[in-house]
Order: sequence, then structure tokens, then C-alpha cells
Amino acid sequence: MQTASTPTHCPYCALQCGMTLSPLPKGGVEVVERPDFPVNRGALCGKGRTAAAVLSSRVRLTSPLVRSGGSLVPATWEEALDRIAGELGRVRDAHGADALGVFGGGGLTNEKAYTLGKFARVVLGTSQIDYNGRFCMSSAAAAGVRAFGLDRGLPFPLEDVPRTGCVILVGSNLAETMPPSLRFFSELRENGGTLIVIDPRRTKTAEQADLHLAPRPGTDLALALGLLHLIVAEGRVDEEYVRERTVGWEEARAAAMAHWPEYVERITGVSVPQLRETVRLFCEPEAAMVLTARGPEQQAKGTDTVGAWINLCLATGRAGRPLSGYGCLTGQGNGQGGREHGQKADQLPGYRKLDDPAARAHVAGVWGVDPDSLPGPGRSAYELLDALGTDLRALLLMGSNPVVSAPHAAHVEKRIGSLDFLAVCDVVLSETAALADVVLPVTQWAEETGTTTSLEGRVLLRRQAVTAPDGVRSDLEVLHELAARLGVEKGFPVEPEEVFEELRRASAGGVADYSGITYRRLAEENGVFWPCPARDDEPAPGTPRLFLDRFATPDGRARFVPVSHRPNAEEPDDDYPVLLTTGRVVAQYQSGAQTRRVDELNAAAPGPFVELHPRLAARLGAAEGDRVAVVSRRGRAVAPARITTGIRPDTVFMPFHWPGEGRANTLTNPALDPTSRMPEFKSCAVRLELAE
Repeated sequence: MQTASTPTHCPYCALQCGMTLSPLPKGGVEVVERPDFPVNRGALCGKGRTAAAVLSSRVRLTSPLVRSGGSLVPATWEEALDRIAGELGRVRDAHGADALGVFGGGGLTNEKAYTLGKFARVVLGTSQIDYNGRFCMSSAAAAGVRAFGLDRGLPFPLEDVPRTGCVILVGSNLAETMPPSLRFFSELRENGGTLIVIDPRRTKTAEQADLHLAPRPGTDLALALGLLHLIVAEGRVDEEYVRERTVGWEEARAAAMAHWPEYVERITGVSVPQLRETVRLFCEPEAAMVLTARGPEQQAKGTDTVGAWINLCLATGRAGRPLSGYGCLTGQGNGQGGREHGQKADQLPGYRKLDDPAARAHVAGVWGVDPDSLPGPGRSAYELLDALGTDLRALLLMGSNPVVSAPHAAHVEKRIGSLDFLAVCDVVLSETAALADVVLPVTQWAEETGTTTSLEGRVLLRRQAVTAPDGVRSDLEVLHELAARLGVEKGFPVEPEEVFEELRRASAGGVADYSGITYRRLAEENGVFWPCPARDDEPAPGTPRLFLDRFATPDGRARFVPVSHRPNAEEPDDDYPVLLTTGRVVAQYQSGAQTRRVDELNAAAPGPFVELHPRLAARLGAAEGDRVAVVSRRGRAVAPARITTGIRPDTVFMPFHWPGEGRANTLTNPALDPTSRMPEFKSCAVRLELAE
């Protein structure tokens, strides 16, 4: 039994809110406020307050399971590990290393993400590894690297938000997805600043805004270009900044000038007066910010869409200056660190590129292997899932539930079912784990120590507060045991701090340099911002604010990238006349695998729904609560109608947390962004029917 309180961080979103776990008299722990952490200052959403409920053995896995006679039955750890290692080895021997796939999760700690990437490349020798963070902010990451030479969710801390003059919030419903962060935007307005929210729905966040723009889904790119056109036409370009700190302006300017206001109004549905008012509110203060989230990013043109908003910041001198900049509101708890250290198909630890010979040599040196033995880049997340059961015959999956969370989910479920072998490591028996040949019960946030990296680029220490139930082991132990069974006896430690010390060496000199960060520092401080290169003489300071002196490009200048509007990958037609967009609700998280096991959260959000405008409901003949079928070219989902004037009449909305007949991702389009390989979750053509 625990006898002392433990300061730690929430297991859910990328705010990584500070909390304390305090022991209860009859066993277990409760979540209490932790006011000293600057991001949430003690505030917690319902998910954070109830996070300890998932620690209960009543809702989580406590024994390995193996498939026997068509059913999953309890097994010993030795039986389960032997089966996994035997099947992975058999498939590799018969079909080659790239017949093995590895799929990770944005909730894994840095230590686990790092070790999983190393395991795939050193033990299995496969290039086929990616993670569900590809579905989170990959478009923003690609656009940030293209423009600034570096991707970090926010290049400044959230505490800067209340002190800027204007924030344009694009495609983010913070009031429901990250409720404790909303206070920064409330303080912005209290200080005389302006909040502009861009969203097809009048969300709880939009209700807090000074100005709400409701564009048609998938037209954020045209909207940003129209605003930049007006900035040029009204003489609001910061010519000195553009000349001294950027390159490529003339080409980007020419592309924007093809998007005149009336043309943009026709595309987006946002009126010209609203466009002009947005420009005025954004340009008049001395400082301003643009923050994007999944709305503009989860599109088949997401990289260019984010790039257009970055161009807007660059043209007005709103990047690399105090209290100004572009940032991405990362969604998953460790979506940032998860890709920095090796889960992503094309990256090595430290945000190094896998096809860079110098990067390969450095990381191979830390790992003690020949650089030539490391495989090259593999498939992106959806492409990997789409290949299951073809040349990709076996999959090791950790901390993800693609049966609910992937686009074209019914197809992905079939592909998973066609595998020769599937092994899943998870806390609960998710919908994906239920299809596995072997399921391993692994420790979760409060049962283990490890680091995560928040949306600010703040590296944090999550401390172990409780002992895991009997029968549960850590992911690090799993990878250690599998590596040994597959012939690699050394290099896979089970202690998180030992792994982190190796991660420090592997990241040293990389873009995401953690070499100056230690567990001791993290235990004493409220996180350390990367990059944080090690110093011989004193502790490295970390970098809360990026780009103030120069951008992370070879010449120190930011890059304008010329972009132009293009339609959605799938536009409405006579057969599918309405646009579907998807998102989250406040009481559930991602695929719901954990939050759907918490009674309080289920009471607040018991199931899916279809949100539609009264005019659309009238044409359909639907009343509040009627069962409505939403049909796309990929499938059919059914859920109760929720009728509201807070959505465009040409658009419907579904949350994506639930499996079964209300699974929103049965409908979504897997069309991929050519750069980021992000699927087009946020827009697809559908028709509506009254369900029987």
C-alpha cells in the first residue's frame, strides 16, 4: 500500500496536467490538485479527475491471453512470450524481416517509444514501424520542418498566450479537448486581447471567441490564402521582417494573390466582411499568434493548409518574435516525444532522419550495431495498416486501438483479421486486442516511471505511484524478454532511467536534443524544454522559446512555401450530398478504450451521436434522438440525432470514440496528404437516412 502522495502528470492529452496521487485508507489512490504545475495550476478536466479509476483490476487486464480454439484464454507469461517470439521468428524466416510490422502509440513514454523503435530496427530488422501519432499532428510537423527547419508543437510556453494581442485558433475545440488550457485564452481576452476561432461548428470554444468563422470543412487552406491576399492588398506586410528573416516571399505572395476575397467567400462560406475583420484584428496588435489543431491538419492537403497559416505569420512578422508565432496544439499525451525518438517510419532518436548517413552512424554507434544493418524508411501508419495480411504478415502492436481510431476502420479491421499473427500489449482489452493471437497486460502511467513531452516541448517526469497488479509487466520488460528470445541478449534494459540515459546519448546533437536533461533535474523542476544540449560546466538551460534569434534552417531564415487551394479528396455529389466532420467530446478520449471503462465519464457521454442543423434535419424528417444512418462510400454508421443551430446546414458531425454501429471511422476517408501521409479524417461526403 502506498503511504505517501506522489506528484505526477495526467495520462491523457498533451497538456500533461500536473496532479498528485494520494493514498486512500482502504487502498488505491485518488487524484488531487497540484497547483504548482504552471500549465493547469491545479485545474483538471473530468478525464484527469477520474484517471485513477482505470487502475482498478476490475477494468484492466491482469493476465496474458492467448488464442486457443478461437477464444482468448489465460496463459502464463512464459507461454505468451514464447508464442510471440516463435511466431515473429517463423514469419521472418519464411518471408523476410519486412513481413513483420510494429505499430506504436502516442501515449507511450519516451523510454518505451525509443525502445520500441530500437527493437523494430535492431532485433526484428524491419522497416515497417509507425504509430498512431501519424494521425495526430503529422501535417503540422511537416509544415513546421518545411518552414522553420524544426517541429515542436508550441515554440513557446502556453503562459505567453494571455500576453499576446490576438490568437487565431484554427480547428480546435479546446473547451472539450483540453479544458484546463482554456483559461489562458480567457486571460487573453481579460487582458484586452482578441480570440478568433475557426471551426465549422459553434463549439464551446467558439462561444468564447470575439469572432467565430464557420468555413465549410476542408476549406481552411483557401481561407488562409484569402486572408494573406487581404494583408498584401491592405499594405499590412512587414516588409523589413520578410526581407531580413525569410526567403521565398515573392512566390508565396503570387500564389496568395490568386485567392481574392470574393472567390474565397464562395469556397469557404465566410463572408468578405468577416475576412476583413479577421485581418484587422490579427494585424493591429504588436504581437499575435496562429494555433492549429486537427481541423486543418487532418486533411489530404493538411501540410499545405498549415503552411498557408505559417505564411500568414511570416508575412506579418508574427514568428520568431516575443509573444508571437505559429504553434500546433498536439493532441496525444506523448505524441511529440513519440515521434522524436523512433516510432515514426522515417525517423531515428533525436528527430534524426533515417535516410541521413550521419544520423544512422550516430545512432548505430550508440546502439552498438553496423549502420548498414539499420533498415531504411518504411510505410506510414495507414499504409502499414492497409498492407496487413499481404506482404506484411505479423504485427506487434503497443498502446493503440486502430479498429476504432483508424480511417476506413472496417477495412482496417478486415486487414488485421487477415494477419498470420497479431500480438497486442495494452492495459485493457481494446477492440483491437480482442482480435489478437496473444495479448500482454502491461503497466500504465501510475504503475511505472517514465518521461513524456508535452505540447510545449516540455519534458516531464511521470512517477510511479502504485504497484501494478500481480500478472502485469512493463512494456520495457516485454521488449527485453522478446529481444532475448530472438537472439539479442543485451541492449534492452528494463529500468526506465537506464533507457533514458541511452536516449540522451542517442539524441545528442540531434534536432530534439535531450542530452542535458536528467531524471534528477526533472524531479526537481517543472519540466525542461528541448532542445537542451548537455554542457560540461553547468546545467543546460533548455529552450522555452524557439526562433527568437534564428530559425533552424541552414541560413537561419524561415521559408515561405507557395500553396494554392484545392478541393477535398472527396466532394459532395448527388449520391452523397453532405460533408461529415469528426472530433471529440469532453468526457471521452481518443478511441475510448480507457475512458469508456469509467462510469462517471460514460454517464456524461454514453454513446455516439450525429449532430445536424435543423434545416438538414427537417429535409430528412428527423427529430431529436431519432436514429440516423450516415452513409459514405466506405460504410454505414448509425447514431441518435442531435439537432443544433451550431453547425453548418451542409455539414454533420460525429465523435469518434465508440466502436460498433456508431463507429465514425467506418465512414472516414483514408486519402493521404502527399507529404505527411495524414489521412483526411476531417472531411468526407455522406448521405443521411432515417434508420429503422
